[in-house]
Amino acid sequence: MGVLVSAATLAWTAEPAHAQPATVRLVPDLSPAVPLGAPINDQKIEVHALLEQFESRSTGSSNNFRYEGLAWAGTDYDKLFLKFEGTRRSNGRFGDGLNEILYARAISTYFDVQTGVRVDLDNGRTRTWYALGVQGLAVQFFNVEATAYVSDSGHFAAKFNVSYDLPITNRLFLQPQAELNVYSKADAGRGVGSGFGELDTGLRLRYEITRKFAPYIGVSYQKAFGQTANFARQEGGPVNDLRFNFGTRLWF
Repeated sequence: MGVLVSAATLAWTAEPAHAQPATVRLVPDLSPAVPLGAPINDQKIEVHALLEQFESRSTGSSNNFRYEGLAWAGTDYDKLFLKFEGTRRSNGRFGDGLNEILYARAISTYFDVQTGVRVDLDNGRTRTWYALGVQGLAVQFFNVEATAYVSDSGHFAAKFNVSYDLPITNRLFLQPQAELNVYSKADAGRGVGSGFGELDTGLRLRYEITRKFAPYIGVSYQKAFGQTANFARQEGGPVNDLRFNFGTRLWF
């Protein structure tokens, strides 16, 4: 049987007798294995508030004041939301006073399912609704919200909201936004008709002095449809309303 002797073996045997081979120490790794890194504390309770719209809407001859925001407290999976919005019109009347308390549960990385109670509080008739909907980030990071409602008087309604933050620079953002309300029955006390009710759209350019303080300018357009438009005319309100906006976006 032949014997193969490598060059490395010959070189080692040719070393002088006083040469010592290198010492290699194998130290066992006694640290615990953490292949995915340290665990994330997803049960920590956080608190957040955002005033998305805090603005004056002007036509030059009349001015409305509009606010819309939310606050929540909870963990990555479970949150309690408070949502609010309303408009003080130039005639002194307060409308669109929508207030919600919702429990939200994460159903995916980007979406929550929400359920709770909505109460309409303004100069119109007070209504209480049960709410069920979803909210989150859709494809291309559009902020989307879709909620269905059942009122204490047996009426049904739905609200759809979509917006997108388009970065122009690190501090300058352009935000298109649209909201549509739909109702199953006419409600003269609330000034809404059956079918499509109101469309509220806007385009806002904001400058983030800090992430928490961002003044903006923009335009908004509101349109009432069908019976809702008839109710608006009876009260002397506009059916197609284009206004210039200036306001501040705040979060805490």
